[in-house]
Amino acid sequence: VFTHGGRNRTELDAIEWAINTQKLGAGEILLTSMDRDGTKNGFDGKLLSLICSEVSIPVIASGGAGTPSHFSEAVTFGASAVLAASVFHFKQFSIREVKEAMKADGITVRL
Repeated sequence: VFTHGGRNRTELDAIEWAINTQKLGAGEILLTSMDRDGTKNGFDGKLLSLICSEVSIPVIASGGAGTPSHFSEAVTFGASAVLAASVFHFKQFSIREVKEAMKADGITVRL
């Protein structure tokens, strides 16, 4: 677990933190993998799967999107939603392209 926009590492375990956050009343978790953020190599499927299997609240995947297929992969790992920024800011592909790819993969999305 990192704080201060990813600059400060803590000694907290991400899975324990997610469980405790839910117990304290969080309604959802925005999970940004600092190891993947900006890499465009895909979301951290292992971390997503582990946390999604331990909590019942929605988990939003963030950090690592590089292709439209990465968004579908995040959902298959358990994410309730996906988030990305740079791929859209730099116009690598459009939100519509992502939604169309997700729909083609059998994921319900609004077009």
